[in-house]
Amino acid sequence: MSTRRLTSAVLVAALSLAAAPALPGPIGPGSLGPAVALAQPPSGIVRPDQEPNRPTLELGSELFAANCATCHGIAGSGITHARPGAGDLYGLGPPLKGVGAQAADFYLRTGLMPLDDPHHEPSNNRVLLSGKEIRALDRYVASLGKGPGIPDPKPKNGNLSAGMQLFTVDCAGCHQEDARGGFVTGARVPPLQGYTNAEIAEAVRVGPYLMPKFTTRQISNAQLDSIIRYVQSQNHPYNRGGWGIGNIGPIPEGLVTWMIAAPLLLLACRVLARRVRR
Repeated sequence: MSTRRLTSAVLVAALSLAAAPALPGPIGPGSLGPAVALAQPPSGIVRPDQEPNRPTLELGSELFAANCATCHGIAGSGITHARPGAGDLYGLGPPLKGVGAQAADFYLRTGLMPLDDPHHEPSNNRVLLSGKEIRALDRYVASLGKGPGIPDPKPKNGNLSAGMQLFTVDCAGCHQEDARGGFVTGARVPPLQGYTNAEIAEAVRVGPYLMPKFTTRQISNAQLDSIIRYVQSQNHPYNRGGWGIGNIGPIPEGLVTWMIAAPLLLLACRVLARRVRR
């Protein structure tokens, strides 16, 4: 990109109301200093007047300068102490050099970014960027330093039984065995239904928020294929009992069962008692 275009992009960052904090790594309560004002501009994403038809490095740099630099710093250098940024916003976010396209793609494609406050747990919101814009930002973040690319898992090559065993050992403690999510101390655990294969693989490798990051030494790519195959099988699980009750886990299902069974048992007892009296 020419010096003139780069200067223009930086000026856009200084004048825009945009920011998207904290892509990679866990963010714990109290770990990022003082409270931070809303980072997302009221008008949404700031875009250049004319976008190319294809995702380009130049488009990614312009989108980053306009929407991410307030919190992640110029060229992804990061902002470690909250400070006033564009549009009376306070920027605060980690550096992105070396995180690669993997983290950027995961957080942007799942709607976890932009984040209104880095002390808050990211949640899946409406995705504000188009697919082309996300790919352009992925390309730009990848250009900041050597890092992992977007994974290309092949769950068809995985083993469903092995995937269930691996998921039970490494994931079910938080996500439940049926991947329906739950609650842990200090966080909500999302259900995994509706995620793409790449997004599941990215989450395993990135470790968003309090979720641990699993390297290829802990979970190989072949094992990850099996885990993804099992997770995707839970989108439409086979209910051996006949009535899945939303597949929300054994405890709620047991409560529903007793809510139905207890009145029937009481009714049966009353009927038997009347017969005995006669």
